[in-house]
Amino acid sequence: MSISSFMLVITGVLLNVAAQLLIKTGTNAVGHFEFSRANILPIGWRLATEPHIIGALTCYVFGVVVWVLALSRVQVSIAYPMLSMGMVLNAIAAWYLFSEPLNATKFIGMGVIILGVVIISRA
Repeated sequence: MSISSFMLVITGVLLNVAAQLLIKTGTNAVGHFEFSRANILPIGWRLATEPHIIGALTCYVFGVVVWVLALSRVQVSIAYPMLSMGMVLNAIAAWYLFSEPLNATKFIGMGVIILGVVIISRA
């Protein structure tokens, strides 16, 4: 895989990670909610107009464009597994940004993901 193809894949991964973190930030800003007939429109509107969630949707749109470019250059059997690196990055970012716990089990899982991506990318 060329460096430009690799950069497209990584950019796609990072846009997905950013979108997830923005959604979490947006839902934190809105607060805990339950969907019911009475509040689906008010809560739906608050979520749809929350700036972080709008930013997340923007990241997804750009991510799709980048991913289309990436898949035009890289085999899907290699590129798609690299998306799982987003899980590793999100876990670390969630620990840093939201004080979500990182424990031994999560570290082992992240290690397995990284190992899997390395093995698949060398195939």
